[in-house]
Amino acid sequence: MADPRADPESEPESVFPREVGLFADSYSEKSRFSFCGHVLSITQNFGSRLGVAARVWDAAGPLQLQSSQPRHTFHTGPRLASSASSKELLLKLRRKTGYSFVNCKKALEACSGDLKQAESWLHKQAQKEGWSRAAKLHGRKTKEGLIGLLQEGNTTVLVEVNCETDFVSRNIKFQQLVQQVALGTLLHCQNLKDQLSTYSKGFLNSSELSELPAGPETEGSLKDQLALAIGKLGENMTLKRAAWVKVPAGFYVGSYVHGAMHSPSPHNLVLGKYGALVICETSERRANLEDLGRRLGQHVVGMAPLSVGSLDDEPGGEAETKMLSQPYLLDPSITLGQYVQPQGVSVVDFVRFECGEGEEAAEAE
Repeated sequence: MADPRADPESEPESVFPREVGLFADSYSEKSRFSFCGHVLSITQNFGSRLGVAARVWDAAGPLQLQSSQPRHTFHTGPRLASSASSKELLLKLRRKTGYSFVNCKKALEACSGDLKQAESWLHKQAQKEGWSRAAKLHGRKTKEGLIGLLQEGNTTVLVEVNCETDFVSRNIKFQQLVQQVALGTLLHCQNLKDQLSTYSKGFLNSSELSELPAGPETEGSLKDQLALAIGKLGENMTLKRAAWVKVPAGFYVGSYVHGAMHSPSPHNLVLGKYGALVICETSERRANLEDLGRRLGQHVVGMAPLSVGSLDDEPGGEAETKMLSQPYLLDPSITLGQYVQPQGVSVVDFVRFECGEGEEAAEAE
């Protein structure tokens, strides 16, 4: 009579949960035991595409007495024992970093089971692979992407990060990159030691933006974070540009992002395809400033002025490029200047970003 303990259906469950999609890679566990005069070999395959374990049975020759307990063939490093605790460690690293099962296993082997060192090892390897992939993808067009708007205190920043496809721009990892760029620009602006008597405005080009520190909680520069994102998402990406504005008392920055979606982060980051900042001077803090600033930002996005102009300028038509002389976007029967004048504020400057702006002109040239 066969040993009931050898029944394959009664074998102990693997330490790993078997939900679909848990791991990016698969692995196998093998065991052998005697059953009805034969030695049977069981291979259990686990992975994101396999779901519940798949079992493969085969006869393995004449009867041989084997242990009823399955022998796990999980390969480990010098200190990483084949045990429930080591598998839990592997699972913890996988969930914390998001890297594949195979890479997490390699990291733990290379770092002798030290979780913190393994995490650092993974990031360094991913960065190397990211730089390698970035070099291969360099030169591919990046017309898509996102504009990011971030305001904190008296400082407001607008950033543009580009990618190849709109599909990637909707990916959470790409949006996290835009968030890091916005935070890096905000910290750069806040660290500037200047005594403000009027508003201050600045721009950063792609090279300057890339060299900024990634932030207090992240190692390296923004270009390192860019390489990691390229390695993960497999598309060429660029840190296009950034603008920042700081204002003292008596000034207000209105803002608007078209197609706005709020980033899933604790920071007040707004993402979209168009963005505008409008700098206003006001003698007193008015209750409707936020709504007024949003309407002015909508006008800048929709009418794309090239300069502010003056309230004394003659009203222009649709081809007018001076902001205050343009027909007001939300009421074309009046000019923007006529809309602003009774509000008790003066428009002194603005910034407008359009995602992918300049790429089509470069292609035409």
